[in-house]
Amino acid sequence: MQKNQTSYLTYGAMMIALFAILLAMSVYIPFLGFITSFIVPLPIAWFSAKFERKYAVYVTLIGLAISFIIGGIFGFIFALIVAPLGLIIGDSIRNHKSKLYLLMTSGIFLLLMTAVQYIISILILNINILEQFFEGIEIYYEQVGNIMASVGQLPKNYDEMVAQSLQLVQTMMPSYFIATMFATAFIYLSINLPLLRKLKIKVPKFPKFMHFKLPKAVLWYYLIVSILTLIISYEIGSFGYMATVNAMFILRALLFLQGVSLIHYYFHLQGYPRWTAILGTFLAIPLFTFTIILGVFDLGFNLRSYLQGRHKK
Repeated sequence: MQKNQTSYLTYGAMMIALFAILLAMSVYIPFLGFITSFIVPLPIAWFSAKFERKYAVYVTLIGLAISFIIGGIFGFIFALIVAPLGLIIGDSIRNHKSKLYLLMTSGIFLLLMTAVQYIISILILNINILEQFFEGIEIYYEQVGNIMASVGQLPKNYDEMVAQSLQLVQTMMPSYFIATMFATAFIYLSINLPLLRKLKIKVPKFPKFMHFKLPKAVLWYYLIVSILTLIISYEIGSFGYMATVNAMFILRALLFLQGVSLIHYYFHLQGYPRWTAILGTFLAIPLFTFTIILGVFDLGFNLRSYLQGRHKK
């Protein structure tokens, strides 16, 4: 017991010190800090993977307290994201969770934490980043319009085109936000998990992309949303319109991945070189709608079993 406690205190102090150094580099060193910002969760992730959760929570809390001393408000806000993220990664590894579970929990945490910080910035600091973002876009388009008007190239419906573009971006913002957070979570995992593996931590791996398969419920969701868009006419800008458009965007993106996965599976089944699957992935992008149809049929009719049966014959 005494030995375990000594190990906990020794390694805990080491990981807190390393966390503080990486955080300081991320806050104060401009270019190198961008790189180190992606490995700040590493010390806490390593400690959480090695020791019990209660000890990992203590280390995380101490790391948060130190982050305020080192980096001030900005350092503390950044640490509120990366320190718990390291705890989530390490605790999931210690409990032998899959890499998909790691991605989902990390992505959801980043979503919630970013949303909370955004709300706090509005309520307490009276700063609305999104409003400032759209105001900047409007100023940019206004300047572009003035330049085009000065050379006689301004389209007659320029203002209407700009208004429609801004409306579309505002409508799709939730989808962009979700996609960005999960992409960020994927980047964090792609960087930190290999480093943890080098530090003798057994980390999970994603199954091969050709085995990627969505739950069949996704197909039903897609059909329901598609039917709703046909029978209900939402007013542009309304909550129903925004919810439907974002749901359709996310579901179509998932079914696109399903279709690309089927392409990879087919090329593997035929014994084609790996570069052909990569080429097929690039070709699937301009053939976005066709690839979605492939995903729908694969999910609904299990095309992989059919292809495998034909291959055996």
